[in-house]
Amino acid sequence: RTRVHEYGGGAYVVDRGTVYFSNYADQRIYRHDPGSAPRAISPAKDMRYADAVIDRARNRLICVREDHTGKGEAVNKIVALNLDGDDVDGSATILVTGNNFYSNPRLSPDGTRLAWMAWNHPNMPWDGSELWISVLNADGSIRTSQRIAGEIEESIFQPEWSPDGTLYFVSDRTDWWNLYHWRSGQAEPMQ
Repeated sequence: RTRVHEYGGGAYVVDRGTVYFSNYADQRIYRHDPGSAPRAISPAKDMRYADAVIDRARNRLICVREDHTGKGEAVNKIVALNLDGDDVDGSATILVTGNNFYSNPRLSPDGTRLAWMAWNHPNMPWDGSELWISVLNADGSIRTSQRIAGEIEESIFQPEWSPDGTLYFVSDRTDWWNLYHWRSGQAEPMQ
């Protein structure tokens, strides 16, 4: 179980029989291979992790990290951790930063694009949130980013990529929750 944003979120992901999970007791990410004891792949620091997705091509786990090591409010980012546990020293790769909150990092099926949600105080995600897409370089770093939906008074949720690379999401831009897709550079309602 994870305590990211205090109310939790995606606490585990499974890939090829291996489970990667947030351990409630210490909020670290653990890797549990079949027939082996779980082992930590994130540092023993006051950080929380949630909503992970596997980036198999780059041997990493992309997730939301909430950093409680400083004074004041926690700092949220989207980071990448090496699947083998090489980041236990705290050297995770920071992919996205700058907003108060993040959720739903989602990697496209071909591994070339990353989508995520972001929002800022005083909003909660159901009040107003944004959906972003970035193009990734071959090494997994962010090349370009663009907000494709959402704003202060529009709420977005449940972004997911289809197998053909179309991004689907739900928006309340018409004051009703409706399904949209992002294709050819436009957010269009599903009909």
